[in-house]
Amino acid sequence: MHSTSPPSGGSGEGRVPEEPSIVVDAGGTVLLWSAGAQRVLGHEPGDIVGRPAEGLLAARLPDSARRHVDEGRRWAGAATLRHRDGRPVTVALRATPLTDAGGKTSWLVSMVPLGGPDEPDAPAAQAPYTREPATRPQDSRPQDSRPHDPRPQDSRPHDTRPRDSRLHDTRPRSAWESARREAVTRPHDPRRTPPLNPRPALGVLPDHVPDREHRSAPGTRVLWDLALEQLPMPVAIYDDDNRLVAANAAMTGLMGRPEAVMRGRTLAEIEPSWPFDTYDAMQRQVLRTGRAVFHEEHSQAPGESREHAWAMFFSPLTDDTGRVVGLSAAVFDNTEQYWARRRLAVLNDAGMRIGSTLDVPRTAEELAEVALSGLADFVTVDLLESVLVGDEPYPVRPDVPLVVRRVAHQSVLPGVPEAVISVGHRTEYPVGTLPLRTLIAGRGIRPMAGDPGLWDWILSSEARAESVAEHGAHTVMMVPVQARGVTLGLVHFLRHRTADAFTDDDLLLAEEIVARAAVCLDNARRYTGERRTALALQRSLLPQRPPGLAAMEVAYRYLPAGLGAEVGGDWFDVIPLSGARVALVVGDVVGHGIHASATMGRLRTAVRTLADVDLAPDELLTQLDDLVLRLDREEGPEGRGLAGDATGEMGATCLYAVYDPVTRRCTMARAGHPPPALVSPDGEARFLDLPAGPPLGLGGLPFESVELELEEGSLLALYTDGLVEAAGRDIDNGLVLLRQALPDPAAPLEEACDRVLHTVLDGRRADDIVLMLARTGVFDGAQVRTWQLPRDPAAVSGARKAATDQLTEWGLTEAAFATELIVSELVTNAVRYGSGPIVLRLIRDAALICEVSDGSSTAPHLRRARVFDEGGRGLLLVAQIAERWGSRQTPTGKTIWAEQPLPDTPLGERPPDDELPPTEPPPDELPSAERPSDELPPAERPSAGLPPGASDGGPVADD
Repeated sequence: MHSTSPPSGGSGEGRVPEEPSIVVDAGGTVLLWSAGAQRVLGHEPGDIVGRPAEGLLAARLPDSARRHVDEGRRWAGAATLRHRDGRPVTVALRATPLTDAGGKTSWLVSMVPLGGPDEPDAPAAQAPYTREPATRPQDSRPQDSRPHDPRPQDSRPHDTRPRDSRLHDTRPRSAWESARREAVTRPHDPRRTPPLNPRPALGVLPDHVPDREHRSAPGTRVLWDLALEQLPMPVAIYDDDNRLVAANAAMTGLMGRPEAVMRGRTLAEIEPSWPFDTYDAMQRQVLRTGRAVFHEEHSQAPGESREHAWAMFFSPLTDDTGRVVGLSAAVFDNTEQYWARRRLAVLNDAGMRIGSTLDVPRTAEELAEVALSGLADFVTVDLLESVLVGDEPYPVRPDVPLVVRRVAHQSVLPGVPEAVISVGHRTEYPVGTLPLRTLIAGRGIRPMAGDPGLWDWILSSEARAESVAEHGAHTVMMVPVQARGVTLGLVHFLRHRTADAFTDDDLLLAEEIVARAAVCLDNARRYTGERRTALALQRSLLPQRPPGLAAMEVAYRYLPAGLGAEVGGDWFDVIPLSGARVALVVGDVVGHGIHASATMGRLRTAVRTLADVDLAPDELLTQLDDLVLRLDREEGPEGRGLAGDATGEMGATCLYAVYDPVTRRCTMARAGHPPPALVSPDGEARFLDLPAGPPLGLGGLPFESVELELEEGSLLALYTDGLVEAAGRDIDNGLVLLRQALPDPAAPLEEACDRVLHTVLDGRRADDIVLMLARTGVFDGAQVRTWQLPRDPAAVSGARKAATDQLTEWGLTEAAFATELIVSELVTNAVRYGSGPIVLRLIRDAALICEVSDGSSTAPHLRRARVFDEGGRGLLLVAQIAERWGSRQTPTGKTIWAEQPLPDTPLGERPPDDELPPTEPPPDELPSAERPSDELPPAERPSAGLPPGASDGGPVADD
């Protein structure tokens, strides 16, 4: 089809005038100046080309425009430019980036004047509110064509009332009237389905409709058009091809273009970008289905400088037959309702998300995340240092600088580039600064951009001033964190990407969010303090480092429960016993918290006391069970006068093992505790089959001991149930993981502990964890000497000589005198009061140990002899000479022992291996006095039981 429309930019009536445009380079210099731009602003090309485009501005561009230009994105909106004669000209600008082959960006800037017909230099065809209809490019009809009224001139109704001159004027009054006339006189297009009646514009109805007859009057029709034209709500009309027919003043202002520019185009052609392509699809859906569509969007319109929340109604327009002949688009600005709903959503989000844990830093992070989701672009949370450690916050004083710690910050920008203080670092609020004054006042503030106090605070830090300038922060709020009348810290809210400044409603919302978070922070602070106290108590009751042992190497790990649970009552201990033996203890008190920690400390002390008595493992657990029962009666419901309530508040499990490096025997018993694991020197791991025994606190049930012989280099693993039990995992699976994780027994124990924990543990711990690994050692003949003595007083002197000779061999002659006294007294008591067999044993460990065993179970008793008593001073003498002494029951009787430090070696230190004597010589090379008398040949065996050279006169015992 041949078009008679002249090309754009031509002259003559009915032609589309040239669109005013200019080209600006990346530095802001004008490169090209069109004739249309000269017609709008009056500047000659020679006066403006080569000069900065910023000189054309009569008012500052919106921040959104500057941001789009900086980011190289297309922008459209209203701006005020300066005419050559000095007057301001309001135009709708559209800036489109142009990139050359070198990557440099220039800008094509199109402008459309937004002034009325009375404004000079504004083309009539471009004016958005022109009274004359604009010609569509594809329409070649004369502009003055009007619909013919078939009625005679004299038969038309005559209104004798005074009329406004505007109403008396018969020219078209608005774009709405132009659209009506154009729709009536438009020639028929055979490609479209002909309507039964000419398509009416909104507000212009056929005159023959009886119930709308009153609208056919010329004055009423004009008022109707003026009402729609001047509605504050944006409204537009589209035909059945989805092309714009008419738009009122509010809509043209919203779109930033006059109606003449938009008429005849689809919405996608008017604004070919998101979200207008979506709106265009919705309009076509309305034309296709005949059903209205409602849509909400939060975006920036082309003619606006900031984002708004829009509610859009796309409604079909139908003729008398119900056929869709067009649609209307009505737009409502519901920004206030949008922000109100958003504030409610943020408040609800705060109640759901803040305080999910009892961890102070995590609670502060949740506060920042919630505030960022719907209120601010950058949030910081600063807290007093006392809050982080659980102490009671100290009062904030106006005359003292306040030191706070940055606990959390969040930003809409990746990496939080606005932050000048890292999380975990401290900062100071100087005296008189705005943050300190806010904390003293105890109320949130929303300082204006020109507030001197705000600028003083910003400029007090060069890094802060640079950050504000770089990111364009334009509004701020400061809200104190207060709970129960105590100040905990301060929260900063900033905006730099959101164009709207904070309002009073935003400040109320921020105060409400912070108030809710403050209660959670204070609860977390209190929990942190209580947890720290319980941990300090618990750690003070546990061993700080393993003791130095020659017979066993020990390593352990203690992990308190995770932050979501209170500390428990798990404990462990390594107790050196007499005879170089070692006791290993692992236990777990029922419950959590300070009460469980205190009970654990009492039980650990009791175990140490009972271990000093050298009770067998089963007997020790029996005594411990009685103690737990007594504590439960005294401090449980019965002790509080609630005898009717069930007892059992206090209970525990325990595993007790005793290892003897001389005999390699290990005796174990457990009270409801998980079984220990054993790794043999060849690497085979298994769990020992020990009788489980009842937990401590039940009473009345026996405990059983099991004795094993362990190879040298065996590895024992003792643990609490927190290691193998976890949420969602059966204890059997945990035991399998533990057995698989146990390493080669020759591996370093510290590394082995870490490996086991890394393999077995998964996720957050719900209970305390104790893991103790012990590698067994063996004392060889170079460290132990044993003699079996007859129950004869004459054996005392031989025992003294044998001990002295052995000390000489060990290089411990300095200890010979004291050792002779100890051996003499202990052997004499065994001969006089005990029963056979009598065994003397010397052990060189970290100390020199002397042991005398006999078959009697009668325990010795230390007493003080009176002045004229002939006996009663033996054990007293032993107690004064020895570092420690005591007795223990054995399966065949008892053993009395005494320890004394090695000469020039503090107690607890073992001599280097190169100072130890060589391996014990064969028995046939030993002097006869050093062999047991029952093994001597008959010729050397003394008739009276005395070794050769021993005196048979005088007393041999003074006890």
